[in-house]
Amino acid sequence: MTQQQAAQSLQFSLVIPAFNEAALLPRLLDSIDAARTRFRDGSEAVEIIVADNASTDATAEIARARGCVVAPVVKRCIAAARNGGAAVARGTMLCFVDADMRVHPETFNVIADALADARVVAGATGVTMERWSPGIVATWIAMIPFVWITGMDTGVVFCRRADFDAIGGYDEERLIAEDLDFLRRLRRLGRPSGQRLTRATQAKAISSTRKFDTYGDWHFFTRMPRIGWRLLRNPQLRDDFVHRYWYDDR
Repeated sequence: MTQQQAAQSLQFSLVIPAFNEAALLPRLLDSIDAARTRFRDGSEAVEIIVADNASTDATAEIARARGCVVAPVVKRCIAAARNGGAAVARGTMLCFVDADMRVHPETFNVIADALADARVVAGATGVTMERWSPGIVATWIAMIPFVWITGMDTGVVFCRRADFDAIGGYDEERLIAEDLDFLRRLRRLGRPSGQRLTRATQAKAISSTRKFDTYGDWHFFTRMPRIGWRLLRNPQLRDDFVHRYWYDDR
């Protein structure tokens, strides 16, 4: 296949924001390779972009060795990393997945089917956890009403490139919850034309439990209410715990 033919066949750009993810990135890439192999339009229709968010470990080297496009992003902000990866993306459909996850083998088939529906503006696959415990199950149950009411989920988040550009991508003023804000703005974009968010749960990603491993299986109930209240009062809060929890734990 010529370079021009490869560019024409490209459909998906999967962006992985990554800061010091050398330990977990390989297993994600293994799962992506399996999903690319299963994609009915061929593995060459999917490009993988690792948005290296100022890593100090071998994240970028591992990504290059695995054939990924590496997009260096200096600003230490996950929204900036997502946007930095999208900036070099060539696909007509954009997907975003965190580096500590693993994707389902049918990910690209399921997302392609979802976005083939003109009534869908964007969506997410949802996740299952790599291990379960009473605390993790309780956290899961606590999140279900929010997901059902809003239609916003996590896992592999996806949209059309044109819609990503229309809303200006992720809000880089947000240190956290940028993915929920992103889906909220896409939902608002699609509303006038009757489009909606969708949950492509036939291809749930597997989420790591490293936050639970580090902070305890019940930490969403013991720590998060206080942090959440402070962030609701001041969304721009630069809290030490926020930095440790979302940015500095690797």
